[in-house]
Amino acid sequence: MTRLTEEEPAMNEMAGPMADARDLSRVGVVDVGSNSVRLVVFDGAARSPAYFFNEKVLCGLGAGVGATGKLSPEGRVAALATIKRFAVLGERMRLSALIGVATAAVREAEDGPDFVAEVKRETGLDLRVIEGVEEARLSAQGVLVGWPDAVGLIVDIGGSSMEMARVHGGRIGTCVTSNLAPLSLADVKESKRDKVIERTLEDLRDKLPGTVEEMFLVGGSWRAIANLHMARTGYPLHVLHAYEVAPEALLETAEWAVGQEVATFQDLVTTSEARLQLVPMAARVLSKLIPAFGPDRIAVSSYGLREGVLYEQMSAEARQLDPLLEACRHMELAAARFPGFGVALFDWVRPLFEGCPPSVQRLIRAACHLHDVNWRTHPDFRPTASFESVTRANLGGITHQGRVFLGLVLSHRYKSGQRARPPEDVLALLTDDQQVLAETVGRALRLGAMLTGASADALRQSRLELEEGELVLTLDGSMAALRGEVVEKRLAKLAANMGRKARIEMH
Repeated sequence: MTRLTEEEPAMNEMAGPMADARDLSRVGVVDVGSNSVRLVVFDGAARSPAYFFNEKVLCGLGAGVGATGKLSPEGRVAALATIKRFAVLGERMRLSALIGVATAAVREAEDGPDFVAEVKRETGLDLRVIEGVEEARLSAQGVLVGWPDAVGLIVDIGGSSMEMARVHGGRIGTCVTSNLAPLSLADVKESKRDKVIERTLEDLRDKLPGTVEEMFLVGGSWRAIANLHMARTGYPLHVLHAYEVAPEALLETAEWAVGQEVATFQDLVTTSEARLQLVPMAARVLSKLIPAFGPDRIAVSSYGLREGVLYEQMSAEARQLDPLLEACRHMELAAARFPGFGVALFDWVRPLFEGCPPSVQRLIRAACHLHDVNWRTHPDFRPTASFESVTRANLGGITHQGRVFLGLVLSHRYKSGQRARPPEDVLALLTDDQQVLAETVGRALRLGAMLTGASADALRQSRLELEEGELVLTLDGSMAALRGEVVEKRLAKLAANMGRKARIEMH
């Protein structure tokens, strides 16, 4: 059956050296990579990342490090200017923490320490230079933010290095690093590149033996290749995070990309030219990586090192929370008319769906939190707005199929029928049975939301129950006055969806 969602999360017991800060209100991370320098500001150390600010500049700091042993002079100037801007932005945003990390280019270059000192002198920011194995661990922690129970192998490609880490049930195992990255390979003679890639992968495979259940691809170059695969195959949901693709299918795209010009890529995607310049070399690595490790599945992760840094700011209690439900709960608190009603609504509809697996009940719980977050939208557009906002939202712990299911539930929560139906190519990610279930859940939420005007206490004085061939709504005490034509119609439509007759009882 099509996977709707990830399993419920388990706690990762690994803790790193940055775990002292807890419960910060707004956390900034400056990530100084070999190719790009990025500032991400997370809106608190919450279980699900909320991106308050995100800016990236492709500086090429690591270009030529393999040949010269030093940082690119042009890249160094651009990187320093970018970090200055980010430091000032951090001050203006009044961040509770601004954490600077630098990866392969700075750690490998002879003048790396001098650059770190210059950054400190010019901006006041302490750049923590991360060793390769530590970078692999942080990237793995970032993946665990989105897949709490991940089992498989994380592969994070940057400009000058590629890190890999085993994960199993939320725990991080062996971590390794290598120079299989575009800027590093550009310094290798063309005639020797394939042999260097193959020998390095053989060594990595020896260090990481065993089955690879799922390979999680982290890094801009991998995402660019996945984006090209989406474009070439006409994949309907343009969300890179948690994009799952068959290994043989992505392998075909990687092999195709090796020999293409950047102009060909630009005809397919809107990715920046600077990023696309790295794609042929990264594709060369990927075309050999997939056969070398033979993963059963591949998923693309937008979460990586920066989210791994955020993970270390979380309290132990926060790490144990479900990232999907936490994100939905925060969305309810921020946007719903009656925050907290989602809990009562889920308790009310749950008896109808007790036969569903826990993964589906989890999605229904998430939908209950989100049932009212689009209330400010014009009524005619609420079904479409609800579907779009969920399918494209920044959510972890959910598959693409889960996104579409959740979006379809919320679409039906407002209106059913062909006019309110989302695009068929997107709905094709679900089975017919899943689409019917989504409509049923949506109709149940619609009934529960309007029955009491979103009063949680009043909702608890009513019950929905399944009896022999009937769907029974029971209204207790003063709730009897809430019975009306609209309630009867919506109950009847819900019952029809479930192949039952509707009945109302008043006690």
